[in-house]
Amino acid sequence: MTTTARPTSRPSPRPARRAMTRVEVRAFIEQLAAANPEARSELNFVDDFTLLVSVVLSAQATDASVNRATVGLFADAPDPAAMVALGEEKVGAHIRSIGLWRTKARNVVALSQQLLDRFGGKVPHDRAALESLPGVGRKTANVVMNIAFGDSTMAVDTHIFRIGNRTGLAPGTTPRAVEEQLVKRIPAEMLRPAHHWLILHGRYVCKARRPECWRCPAFEPCQYRLKEDIRHEAPAAKA
Repeated sequence: MTTTARPTSRPSPRPARRAMTRVEVRAFIEQLAAANPEARSELNFVDDFTLLVSVVLSAQATDASVNRATVGLFADAPDPAAMVALGEEKVGAHIRSIGLWRTKARNVVALSQQLLDRFGGKVPHDRAALESLPGVGRKTANVVMNIAFGDSTMAVDTHIFRIGNRTGLAPGTTPRAVEEQLVKRIPAEMLRPAHHWLILHGRYVCKARRPECWRCPAFEPCQYRLKEDIRHEAPAAKA
């Protein structure tokens, strides 16, 4: 693909023309919801513990690769006690196909031990407690609190960070800044499910290299400056 070089002394323009208005934010989220009303996590899990482990494993890995790895892992270790008994080496054997597997195996066994020692083997419904566990940062805690406990949290991964800035939904220079803008700007009653709508929209439509604006359900409120040009580049329909 041929690209036009830009002078190095001039930064590229911001991807969004401007930040969305509150009315546009509501319309954007409503249109994503209408297009995918049953949106949910694509990770496979059966309870809070397997959700937590799956989210920890998903860092720098696809949900599909995690799901393949956890079939055998959760069969052998469905709870914290079984995970500790399985041990780091055998956990690692199950998850060797995903990125950073050695570190993740160590963290999964360690967090399982801490769940037993500190929380009676249960996943705590508390941000500080979650973030104190090995391998658990703010994003992972937000996912667990949203899915397991029904809290209106917003986990900002690479997809949501991109959407927040590209569309003008929640501009910010850091994931935390985008998170704070999303929490502030998305209507409260839509915030919890918006996490799933945005992730899936970024994964399958508003992609990193080439957003598929021609099939975006929220095209009108979006403020991406190149959306009209990209829309005209829609692939020709197959005969």
